[in-house]
Amino acid sequence: MPRKKQFKSESKRLLDLMINSIYTHKEIFLRELISNASDAIDKYYFKHAGHVDASKFEIRLDPDKENRTLTISDNGIGMDADELEENLGTIAKSGSLAFKEQMEKKEDNTDADVDIIGQFGVGFYSAFMVAKSVTVVSKKDGADTAYKWVSQGDDGYYITESDKEERGTTIILALKEDTDDEDYSQYLETYTLENLVKKYSDYIRYPIKMEVETQKVKEETKDQEKPEYETVVEDKTLNSMIPLWKRQKSQIKREEYDQFYKDHFQDFQDPQRVIHFSVEGNVSFTALLYIPGRVPMGFYQQDYKKGLQLYSRGVFIMDHAEELLPDYLRFVKGLVDSQDLSLNISREMLQHDNQLKLIAKRIEKKVLSELNTMMTKEREEYEKFWNNFGLNIKFGVYNNWGMDKDKLENLLMFYTSHEQKLATLNEYVDRMKEDQKSIYYVSGSDMTLIDKMPIVQTLKKKGYEVIYLLDDVDEFVMQTLQNFREKTFKNASQGDLDLDSEDEKKELEQTTKDNQELLDFMKESLKDKVVDVKVSNKLSEDPVCLSAGEGVSFEMEKVFANAPEGSGPMGGMKAERILELNPNHPIFTTLKHLYETDKDKVKEVADVLFDQASLIEGFPIDDPIAYSRKICELLVDSNQ
Repeated sequence: MPRKKQFKSESKRLLDLMINSIYTHKEIFLRELISNASDAIDKYYFKHAGHVDASKFEIRLDPDKENRTLTISDNGIGMDADELEENLGTIAKSGSLAFKEQMEKKEDNTDADVDIIGQFGVGFYSAFMVAKSVTVVSKKDGADTAYKWVSQGDDGYYITESDKEERGTTIILALKEDTDDEDYSQYLETYTLENLVKKYSDYIRYPIKMEVETQKVKEETKDQEKPEYETVVEDKTLNSMIPLWKRQKSQIKREEYDQFYKDHFQDFQDPQRVIHFSVEGNVSFTALLYIPGRVPMGFYQQDYKKGLQLYSRGVFIMDHAEELLPDYLRFVKGLVDSQDLSLNISREMLQHDNQLKLIAKRIEKKVLSELNTMMTKEREEYEKFWNNFGLNIKFGVYNNWGMDKDKLENLLMFYTSHEQKLATLNEYVDRMKEDQKSIYYVSGSDMTLIDKMPIVQTLKKKGYEVIYLLDDVDEFVMQTLQNFREKTFKNASQGDLDLDSEDEKKELEQTTKDNQELLDFMKESLKDKVVDVKVSNKLSEDPVCLSAGEGVSFEMEKVFANAPEGSGPMGGMKAERILELNPNHPIFTTLKHLYETDKDKVKEVADVLFDQASLIEGFPIDDPIAYSRKICELLVDSNQ
């Protein structure tokens, strides 16, 4: 009876940690063992400098329900007793890593970049998440004797001589019994194993085979009206072996990219854009990214999962690596495959992985470059993108206190009074009048209604272009940007626009002085509704408008009003209201006359004008019935 060997104390602790903490999903064990098998075949292939028949390599899965065992075998390089001791006796000892380092030390070695997948160590021990005992039978290439390694986990292991005709390694997992919480028997079902291979190991370069039962028409009945079927066992290759992203871009048709996207990212529509690129340097990786052709289902819901699929040398690591994308690019779908990432990486490790941060920066730079190119060279395509995901770009501008605004400001688009079409900020500034100091904007929910607003009509007549802000986030974007190409943003519905000539200013000052008593009387009659009543040159045809004082704008007030109750210190905040009168409108002449003859009537007109101005700005009025009655009374009075 061979003497049981004990794991080192630190190995025992690591084994317990690995089984209970490192891996979130127990199904990962199959990925790890398949990757190790692929690694062993790699070693054999490179040992013989490629002078072997690669078609003979394979990895096999053999589930045995009766004995509750799952066997994973390969015909790779195999291990002798010392290597079993070295690689499996010390957890986290990497035979593969040592092999690769040895290869790289060789002079004039053309195979120094050998694509070793696994690190035969921590990954191997993931088997104990599902197995109560693990048996490894291995015969090294060129050796006469095979050896067996047996362990039930952290209590230790045995190594003995064994029988095995061919080189390679066979791993036999005796699965744990099912519990109320865990179904270990699922790993004996062929359809479960097929799905796991497809999910995690589809692009392993060697065929992964398994005998699978299937239904076939009996040969003698195939021509009959109702053919008979029989159950047959076939040897099936479970993986596709060649990742699309590993092929040369020049050899991939757009239809192949599109089909891959629809198959892997559950979309029925072709993507708008494909971004396929590779990077070599401090960190090496290949990325296959897609900009969807439509907004994904649930995109603006909190539980929407962003992130890219993450692979290491073709082996799937995780589905949503959020760290690879900034929030403002959360619409990007795709994958990243890097040979510099460890298979054993976990979500906790991802957050601190410097290589992953380098990859994320390169992806961000590449996507932004692609969007800029689309905007300058394919305007229709960019506008299509903007209509789908422009809101997310805006979010990126003001999120994190504007940290990314310099990266994104040139990508922004808004509808403007210039032909009411989408325009970039650069296009707006290029069209500005020579003496124009500010970029004017007005907020609202409907472009047609904004265009009819008195201040917009006035600005257009003076030759100024106006940006129409249609989304709730837009004013936050403007306040975050503050300026663009040394031009400040100015809310045309807020404060003094300083558009008058010196003569116009003097004339307005005189009109104000001549009618100060009327203006003060109207302000007093409106009481808490306004902070001021004044005459203004903002208006050309309309008799009245509301403008906001400094601070909260009308649009921000509406946003805060629609926010959940108690959503923060800004909830319930209101803009200061200033009632501005057109001194050249007949209504102002009527007000001056009424002030001399019937001041009570001035109060009624002031109330009506305030309600009209509120409606123009999209605010509800306090008492629609009273407003309607006052209108009727004024109409009757005017006919008497």
